[in-house]
Amino acid sequence: MKRTPLTRQGAERLRAEALHLKKVVRPQIIAAIAEARAHGDLKENAEYHAAREQQGFAEGRIQHLEAALSGAQIIDITKLNPGGKVVFGATVTLYDDSADAQTTYQLVGDLESDLKENRIAITSPIARAMIGREEGDEIVVDAPAGEIVYEIVSVEYL
Repeated sequence: MKRTPLTRQGAERLRAEALHLKKVVRPQIIAAIAEARAHGDLKENAEYHAAREQQGFAEGRIQHLEAALSGAQIIDITKLNPGGKVVFGATVTLYDDSADAQTTYQLVGDLESDLKENRIAITSPIARAMIGREEGDEIVVDAPAGEIVYEIVSVEYL
């Protein structure tokens, strides 16, 4: 079985989400179902059906999170010593000369990637282009709009 890599912080976020779903969301849904049942006929009770649907989504997410965490390989990136190379968990600042802009990304596992938080999956094309490179190297990313050239400005292990 292939173990999915997760950063220690990512695993903590997923555990917190699962705990929130179990301790807060699940009781709220159960209360909503009980209230909807009190209204009578369940066949035409939209509140009941909506609450049951929410329950299905919440239970599915809990199962997904627990399965992902049980099969994850948790990596503490602060204990890595890659010698300045870009590896899993690294926080990399890139410079795009054509757009005259800098962007910072952290390379994380697929389960914890979130572009809004600048965490990109290790399997993404830009992350694959960065792996093994060092500060000062140029990388070429094959994007749908064409090739994009970035310079690696800094590599940190936070």
